[in-house]
Amino acid sequence: MNLFELTRALVDIDSVTPNEERAGEFLFDYLAKIPGAQVERMPVEPHRFNVYAYWDQPVVALSTHIDTVPPFFASRDDGEFLWGRGACDTKGIIASMIFAVRDLLAAGERRVALLFVVGEERNSAGAMAAAKQPRGTKFLINGEPTESKLALGSKGALRFEVVSHGKMAHSAYPHLGESAIEKLLDVLDRLRRMTLPVDEMFGASTVNIGTIEGGRAPNVIPDYAKAEIFFRLVDDGASTRTAMQAIAGGQAELTEVLCLPAQKFGRLDGFETSVVSFATDIPTFNGAWGEPFLFGPGSIHVAHTAEERIAKKEMTAAVQVYQNMVRQLLR
Repeated sequence: MNLFELTRALVDIDSVTPNEERAGEFLFDYLAKIPGAQVERMPVEPHRFNVYAYWDQPVVALSTHIDTVPPFFASRDDGEFLWGRGACDTKGIIASMIFAVRDLLAAGERRVALLFVVGEERNSAGAMAAAKQPRGTKFLINGEPTESKLALGSKGALRFEVVSHGKMAHSAYPHLGESAIEKLLDVLDRLRRMTLPVDEMFGASTVNIGTIEGGRAPNVIPDYAKAEIFFRLVDDGASTRTAMQAIAGGQAELTEVLCLPAQKFGRLDGFETSVVSFATDIPTFNGAWGEPFLFGPGSIHVAHTAEERIAKKEMTAAVQVYQNMVRQLLR
């Protein structure tokens, strides 16, 4: 398969979190056919594993994630772009990394590895498992759609589940019940009016009320309501966590699901640079795989949308860029 055929083959495998197993098996089999490759399944959970391939004693690891957000939709090629779920986030990046490593191997460079992880789109479970199993690499090139710019920093992430409880009653007699939904709405109203931190490099923190659920029926006072909240952090999240405790008050229970602090990354010569607002697996690696760098083809603005796509010429260029990054780091 050429670069584009490999990308489409990956896109056409549904790997919406946490169903990455088929894509992982495909990658394992594909990488095992590259001459000299040592390939491992790195266990994460039942039916979930990272794929790690290496040659000799690797110094640089290229890494990105296998999973995608829902909903799955298959690939198509319009000549200029490859479309489909995961095209830019991050299956086109996976393919570009693999072809970069193949070219490095052909040129005699073997101090390189590939690490493809599960779970980035939900809770970084794969990166968490990999952080406990470092392999001695000194540098980690993480792939996310940065519009082919070297990202000098990325916002962090803080995710909560917010649950309110009440008492069921017939809606004709609301005074006999206690509405969990009304409690949750009070909490979300205070959330929408909270002052968020600002940073000189990253700008302002943002918050998204991602999901809301609750209630039993239109004629029943609801005894349960739940929302999922996602902050994009510009700091370590401590002040936001404290503010959320006050906002919840006695009306809701908070469960912290994920916290990834904002991160700053290394520079390399000859790159246009940027700062990105999305979070990555890099904080979860916690330096275990080496000094991190963040680069990838594609735009985050079409990731997670029905218009997800990646430019074929940008992918082709990224193959060479990843090689140049590896060579620069090895020097």
